Amino acid sequence: MRLIFTLILSALLFNSCGNPPPQFSAAIHNVNIIDLETGEILKDQSVFIAGDTIHSIIKSKDLLTSSAAQQIDGSGKYLMTGLWDNHVHFRGGKELTEENKKLLNLFIANGITTVRDAGGDLTTAVKEWQKQITDGNLVGPTIYTSGPKIDGPGATWAGSLEVSNNEEINTALDSLAQLNVDFVKIYDSKINGENYLKVIAEAEKRGMITSGHMPYSVTVEETTNAGIDAIEHLYYVLKGCSIEEIAITEAVKNNETGFWNSLDRVMKTYSDSVAQETFSKLKENDVFVVPTLHIGHTLSHLDETDHTTDEYLKYIGPRIQKTYAGRINSAKNASPEFIIMRKNLDSAFVKLAGELAVNNVKLLAGSDSGAFNSYTYPGISLHKELKALVDAGLTPLQALQTSASNGSKFLQKQLPEIKSGAAADLVLLNSNPLENIQNTQDIFIVVKSGKTLSSEDLENLLKTSTY
Repeated sequence: MRLIFTLILSALLFNSCGNPPPQFSAAIHNVNIIDLETGEILKDQSVFIAGDTIHSIIKSKDLLTSSAAQQIDGSGKYLMTGLWDNHVHFRGGKELTEENKKLLNLFIANGITTVRDAGGDLTTAVKEWQKQITDGNLVGPTIYTSGPKIDGPGATWAGSLEVSNNEEINTALDSLAQLNVDFVKIYDSKINGENYLKVIAEAEKRGMITSGHMPYSVTVEETTNAGIDAIEHLYYVLKGCSIEEIAITEAVKNNETGFWNSLDRVMKTYSDSVAQETFSKLKENDVFVVPTLHIGHTLSHLDETDHTTDEYLKYIGPRIQKTYAGRINSAKNASPEFIIMRKNLDSAFVKLAGELAVNNVKLLAGSDSGAFNSYTYPGISLHKELKALVDAGLTPLQALQTSASNGSKFLQKQLPEIKSGAAADLVLLNSNPLENIQNTQDIFIVVKSGKTLSSEDLENLLKTSTY
């Protein structure tokens, strides 16, 4: 009965007796489809793409014929949904707009079909790129953006919305709502603990998704109780694993110490039992955590690593490269004690990421690439983040789930899947990423919104991005 049904379906789709067949832009045959929710691999499949969606999937051996404009042989290859980078930045001021725009090519060339822009000062340009990409007039990933960050008076980052009272908090959230942002990003350079918690609570009351750094003047419990949806970076979760978290919080609140001066104490007072309580709070409140391990490792070793011959440096514009100087000079001028502390912190983060995964806290893979974040290159850094997560103890499947699957769940978007009716944002790999996570870099074809880009096309994207 199944065979009869399959033959009828095949005939209707591809050999339809007088009726015009569906207009398929591409068909990928004999391919292995990876289900990133289960890890199951469906072998010998044909995937038909029409417009910007997946039209249908059928066993390759059951096909009578295929009428797709582009026929792709997927024999021995692995098809999965496009990757998501869940923490990037487009920023640096208007004079860096074009250099930021050219970075879009790097994401697509690396199989990243969606990015989450975690705050910057180029919101007008980013919103324009969003529309151009959606309309098919610009090559680039789907962009979900927070718009400007919310922070306190005298904020570190240009373009931030500065708040110091309830009225300013409401005004800031009103402006973000008018921008139709996808989530609210809160930064911790100047905002006090009270206003930080108020921003979260008010945003949640409005139904807005929230993520952010976390001032050391509040606890993880206060933050999760307020309703935060994601915590960016591991500095803050690590503090929640300290047996002295409350004492450290009070010391920061009373200006007896600061963020960086607290980190050594945070590491030395890590408690497995307290950590378990914190992990439980994160799970109970459905809070995502963004480890950003790769950038942490890169910045922790700036004092001893020469990046001037990095392959990807040639794709970074001269103005953006100039923004790297701040972190480079800080590393050069750092005391021996600080350098050691930073490297210890890097190791602590690797251990913590593994513990979070073991305890089923939801993680998001994010590179933190963008201007000012030295040598953390758009595109390739997401692959390095996935490798770092596997090195921390995640399986390749778990690492891949922190990308598109968890990214969509955090933003409450449609789950990326390879099924009829789903968005045709796909990556065709030459090798199985479930066996070796570095196989995510072995890309044969990228499909973005139904448009296929061959290996040659991807190479040309990189060439056009070269300075």
